[in-house]
Amino acid sequence: MQRKSGLLKAMAVALSLALPTVLAVSAADARIGGGSSSGSRGTRTFSAPPSTTTAPGSASQFNRTITQPGQPGGFNTAAPSRGGLFGGRAGGLLGGLAAGFLGAGLFGMLFGGGLFSGLGGFASIIGLILQVLLVVFLVRMAMAWWQRRNQPAYAAGPARADGQQSFRSGFGGLGGFGGLGGGNTVPPLQIQPADYEAFERLLGEIQSAWSNEDVGRLRLLSTPEMASYFERDLEQNQARGVVNKVSAVKLLQGDLAEAWRENGADYATVAMRFTLADKTIERASGRVVDGSDQPQEVTEIWTFLRHPGADWQLSAIQQVG
Repeated sequence: MQRKSGLLKAMAVALSLALPTVLAVSAADARIGGGSSSGSRGTRTFSAPPSTTTAPGSASQFNRTITQPGQPGGFNTAAPSRGGLFGGRAGGLLGGLAAGFLGAGLFGMLFGGGLFSGLGGFASIIGLILQVLLVVFLVRMAMAWWQRRNQPAYAAGPARADGQQSFRSGFGGLGGFGGLGGGNTVPPLQIQPADYEAFERLLGEIQSAWSNEDVGRLRLLSTPEMASYFERDLEQNQARGVVNKVSAVKLLQGDLAEAWRENGADYATVAMRFTLADKTIERASGRVVDGSDQPQEVTEIWTFLRHPGADWQLSAIQQVG
């Protein structure tokens, strides 16, 4: 009995010593997003965004996402393209047309006809080859036109000396948003100063809703996928008996990594360097178990999504490796 009592006391002491450590470890990345990479970037979920001045390092791969590798991502899906000569969304129409031409040529060769009917057997073979070359040429031209017509739109802006394109913001606190883009034949997705203001505003509003554990507000400011992750993290905090408080959020610098349109929705991925005070409090006692009111600097990559006629929402958060 004494041995059991001593063992229980030892276990209690060990648990009391380990509990603050567990709380500290779990709270070390307690700010919204949990210090992990979560969400979706549409069909670019598994494509790393370009590095920027704000975040020259690579973005971490997603730890939590509803998107499956090789499948369209996010809440806006697009039909996957197929490779080969007749690949893509135009493959069914153009492939069927080309197959019809080729079939007619083979039939004509076997029976001495085709586009070059009336010639001898050797001439029929040459005629078939010419038909094939003609069909390949026409199909390639049609596919090139189709790809140009459906190419995704990237952000574009005033050209920089290095050949890239950039945006600059003129409002305080942002420190300048610079963007990457490329010229193409389709109208680019223009990210305006009002959009940058929305990104900065969302950075603060989402952190505030997280601190207040306002699930309804988080659902308005983020996509259903991101809101589900936030709710799960808040539930885990409640189960541990702690609450995470984030305050004094200030954006220092932001860069536009890329912006594009996908299935009628707009996407913008930005790197943001900001400061915030991050602390985790024990619910019962109000004791600070991790963090402090001293601001710390954080760099993350946020992706925002906007449906036609709606406001921007947070679609993904990625850590910088």
